[in-house]
Order: sequence, then structure tokens, then C-alpha cells
Amino acid sequence: MPVRTNHTKMIIRHTARQRIGLLGGSFNPAHDGHAHVAGLALRHLRLDAVWWLVSPQNPFKTSAGMASLKDRLASAVRTAGTADQSKRMVVTDIESHLGTSRTADTVMQIRRRMPRSQFVWIMGADNLATFYRWHQSERIARTLPIAVVNRPGTRPGVLKGASASRIGRRISPRRMAANLARSRRWCFIHGPLNRQSATAIRRRKGI
Repeated sequence: MPVRTNHTKMIIRHTARQRIGLLGGSFNPAHDGHAHVAGLALRHLRLDAVWWLVSPQNPFKTSAGMASLKDRLASAVRTAGTADQSKRMVVTDIESHLGTSRTADTVMQIRRRMPRSQFVWIMGADNLATFYRWHQSERIARTLPIAVVNRPGTRPGVLKGASASRIGRRISPRRMAANLARSRRWCFIHGPLNRQSATAIRRRKGI
């Protein structure tokens, strides 16, 4: 089973000087696609851990149809437990303890508390298309490097679109792995596709 802690100070104490991937989302519910993305980033970037940041409330989504934070945390814990190298998956509601809901604020708070660790933001390529709409997206890119993982339906044009132009120069996953400390860099991780999505799961359940 994955490590799970919701206590901010405990996370910080036990993960000093690590290479950590941050995978944020509603996880409504968590599914194998999340585990697939986390596992690819973990391997390609030689990370010590991937944190699954279960958001109290995604600013881009309404509360309608949104399961409780407790249920979404439990869903993420179950799913992370099935991932490759599950012991290196950390499921947390750290944002509720930091009092943040926007990614820009969250990553700044985490980096301020853990200056000796190296971080990379992980997201599926389906999120890259709208990344330029995120609050202070350019600030996020200046704060830490970004790893974009291939997802079903990704169009080649998204890798050269408005979001890509805002997050700096694209480099290879190998080069990023060699120096996670550099910001204004991003990489695209290819790999076998996992077609599960939270939207499809909710639709099947009639939610």
C-alpha cells in the first residue's frame, strides 16, 4: 500500500532532500490512468516519490457531482496502492492544511517549506491544452519544471500551443531527470496509453 499522510509537518520531515513529483487533481474518482501517469513520471524522471495532491475543490470545477474530500482521498489511496512502486506514492490533502486551492500558491508554499528538495509538476497532456488559463500559469513554470505525460486524444498541436509557449523550453525527460532544479523547462513523456478517465467513470455511474 502507498504511504499516506495528511499532516503537512510529517510529510516535510520525512521527505527532506528528495526528488518529488507533484500530481494534483480532484481524483473524482481516482483511477488507473492516474496511477499510470504517476508511474511513468516516477520512472522517467528518477523520482524518489510522487505526491498525489487531492484538491479540496478544483477552481475549474463546480461542487456538483463532486464527492467528499474524504471519499476522494480514499479513492486515491486505493488506486495508488495498485500502482507500480506503490510504496513511493504519497496520497495527501496537503492543500487543505496549507489553505490553498490554486496550484501556483500550493507549489510556492511547498517549496518554501522544503527548500532542499527538488520538485516537478506532473500533468496529463489533456491538461496542457488549458494550462494557460490556470491562475498565474507562468509563475508556476518559473517555480518548478513541468512533466507532461501523454494521454489518449492528445493532439500534436497542443505541444506547440499557447500553454507550451508559456512554460519555457522543451527538453527531453532524460535531461530533466539530470537536473530537476532548473525551472522554465518542460518535457513530454511518451509511453503506452491508459484510456481511463474520471469523467467516463462518473458517466457510467450516472453521476
